[in-house]
Amino acid sequence: MNFFKKLFNIPIKEDKEIQKQEVDLSLDDLFVHNFVEKGGKFLYCLKNEEVSENLKNILVENSWKEVTLLDDNLVAFSNKKEFKVSKDFKATTPVFTTCEHLIADNGDILFSSNQLKSIKLSEMPENFIVYATTSQLVKDMGQGLTGIKINYKEKLPTNISAIKNYGVDKNDDNFLNYGNSNSKNLYLLLLEDL
Repeated sequence: MNFFKKLFNIPIKEDKEIQKQEVDLSLDDLFVHNFVEKGGKFLYCLKNEEVSENLKNILVENSWKEVTLLDDNLVAFSNKKEFKVSKDFKATTPVFTTCEHLIADNGDILFSSNQLKSIKLSEMPENFIVYATTSQLVKDMGQGLTGIKINYKEKLPTNISAIKNYGVDKNDDNFLNYGNSNSKNLYLLLLEDL
């Protein structure tokens, strides 16, 4: 590479400056980039029918015959003929739920007791399917927490937490993570609503 730079007289200083330039991504592009880089699986949907179809495909792909719904509003996306829908929490059944916000600057997904009830993320199954809309995208955790405060002025939810890693590592030997893992095998069904 240096040979070509010398041959074509390309200044090395300019090359390093080009590499240091920051790229400003839109909020949705920044979130998707960070989310996928952490191991999340992302499906973009334009219509509710696509959400239903993608949900079915996720379940078929993973040979999951049952899904736990933690949000009654998601019943419309499930076809009870093709898979069993349960409202009872089971540690081995994948969870299909909503979220509070999608945090763009780090690719995290923010939840509260409105989605998780009183169950800690570490006690949840490792397989998650999250339904969200593009209007739930926020720049950072501060905006996400402010959004929760604004949306629930009368009664703030509890159990506010975020999934920060989307690759489940069963061989994680780091003793600092013992019993404190919120890593999930996560699929995100993102519906365009703006």
